[in-house]
Amino acid sequence: MSDTPEYFPSRLDRAEQIILGLAERQANAQLEMSELRQEMRQLTTRVDTLTDNVDRVLARSAILDDVLLELRDSHEQHQRNFEEHQRTTNAALQSLESILLQLIRNNS
Repeated sequence: MSDTPEYFPSRLDRAEQIILGLAERQANAQLEMSELRQEMRQLTTRVDTLTDNVDRVLARSAILDDVLLELRDSHEQHQRNFEEHQRTTNAALQSLESILLQLIRNNS
């Protein structure tokens, strides 16, 4: 028999407890790693989706920028056309007014 009392665990019992504790910690660590892998896959999917959305938004933004430039150019051209039409209309009205005054003078 041994000299140690029964309430003191033997070295073999302590080693077994340590090994069992390590095995439990390893199992927990593996479970956590598995959960982290799953979370990483989900995060990767979300990042991919976000990246796709950003790419679509940037592409649409580029299209809208082009449309906006075309609208500005078109507006400027319409503004120039309007001003030219206004000048020619005013000139025609002045000419008609002169003709009308001439006719009024001639009939007086």
